[in-house]
Amino acid sequence: VQLLESGGGLAQAGGSLRLSCVASGSIVNIIAMGWYRQAPGKQRELVSSISSSGRTTYLDSVKGRFTISRDGAKTTVYLQMNSLKPEDTAVYYCAAQSPLTGLYEFWGQGTQVTVST
Repeated sequence: VQLLESGGGLAQAGGSLRLSCVASGSIVNIIAMGWYRQAPGKQRELVSSISSSGRTTYLDSVKGRFTISRDGAKTTVYLQMNSLKPEDTAVYYCAAQSPLTGLYEFWGQGTQVTVST
């Protein structure tokens, strides 16, 4: 599985950004996908995930502000980020679960999101 992210950049606090992740590979229709982020000096954390059936999860600090979605072909995953805060500043990574292990084993290259005050 190959993952390619886009959509990061600079936003003001209270603004919005939309991240996209295009997946390729023969198993993209049966695995869960998610967005992680890593801020400087902090551990990588799971921001949101979406299963192949459409079930979603969110980090508590982004609930009500971020929305994860997947297109009908299940090859593209989006993360709509609204009401951005400076603490959302991080490198955001798209990830995909291996159907064999259930672990996030496939990663994109990351996209920088910077939120200014």
